[in-house]
Amino acid sequence: MVNIQIEISLEFSYNLHMKKIEAFVFDMDGILLDTESICEKTWIKAGKEFGIQDEKAMELFKKSIGTNKNDTFNILKTSLGADFSVQNFMEQTSIFFSEIEKSEGIALMPFAKQTLEYLKGKGYRLALASSTRGPVVTRQLKNASLLSFFESLSTGDKVSHSKPDPEIYKLACKSLNLPPEKCAAVEDSPNGIKSAKSAGLFTIMVPDRIEPDEELLKKVDFVCSSLNEIKLKF
Repeated sequence: MVNIQIEISLEFSYNLHMKKIEAFVFDMDGILLDTESICEKTWIKAGKEFGIQDEKAMELFKKSIGTNKNDTFNILKTSLGADFSVQNFMEQTSIFFSEIEKSEGIALMPFAKQTLEYLKGKGYRLALASSTRGPVVTRQLKNASLLSFFESLSTGDKVSHSKPDPEIYKLACKSLNLPPEKCAAVEDSPNGIKSAKSAGLFTIMVPDRIEPDEELLKKVDFVCSSLNEIKLKF
């Protein structure tokens, strides 16, 4: 009986919180655009040229998901040592990424456009919080015909500290002139969820490359198998 009452209380609190949501702040990579599958290929390919085994390249890539260029640099430098040419490695991954982007384009994640259309139609405001640099974000969203959905773009080059630091989500909320408790973050990575939760947002996770562990789930308010499930709650 006690467990049932607790579940009812939690559900009531959850529904009450959702009713306060006025805006959604989306991550881009791995949520709207399938850039992370391209990054996996580029890191493995560059890793072979720099003597990094595939498993190590993937480990470092996953650690870097959601971080900006400076923090990615520091992660690589810490893991690979002072003698490793991190700058050259990162430049090579960028070259490989550009080649794939130009030849194949970047696919949308499942239900990305439909979800944005649905939320916009319901009257929610939309913003973006991506650790990717602003010019790249603008270009990629424009090419995907998604740019016009967003009121503001908070990007990695506008903050001093990238995810999991809360700075970028605080900036996104400020750009909307809304308190964090009235905003929901849509993320795929642990770094992104930690950033949004620390900033005080309602957190929605749609896992892409990394499944949440028990510790991370404590910071997630709603887990979806795809963006399409957001329609079930909002």
